[in-house]
Amino acid sequence: MADIRYTKDHEYVRLEGDEGVIGISDYAQKQLGDVVFAEPPEVGKTLNAGEAAAVVESVKAASDVFAPASGEVVAVNSEVVSSPGIINEDALGRGWLFRIKLANPNDLTTLMDEAGYAAYLKTLD
Repeated sequence: MADIRYTKDHEYVRLEGDEGVIGISDYAQKQLGDVVFAEPPEVGKTLNAGEAAAVVESVKAASDVFAPASGEVVAVNSEVVSSPGIINEDALGRGWLFRIKLANPNDLTTLMDEAGYAAYLKTLD
């Protein structure tokens, strides 16, 4: 199973080699409702952990997506730009927003694993 880590702001990062695949959690997409717009960061941009990196808009609200780890953007998901509803359909798979080359993979150790995130979500209800 892929190593996925989560932030309290409902971003995820899936580790693939020395890169992190970043998007919003299934919980976040359900809270937003129908996603109608996604704007990932530009390839080549250097992000610091916690920095606003992308924007996702739904029929209800616009939300910043924060970088869960530091690194350089190496790819963006053009599919979600042209069809943002993919985020609602498959947030953790095809609905990813961008990939970064991690500046320090150890940054991920400060984030919640799947069990920790599930426990965190229970505190929100």
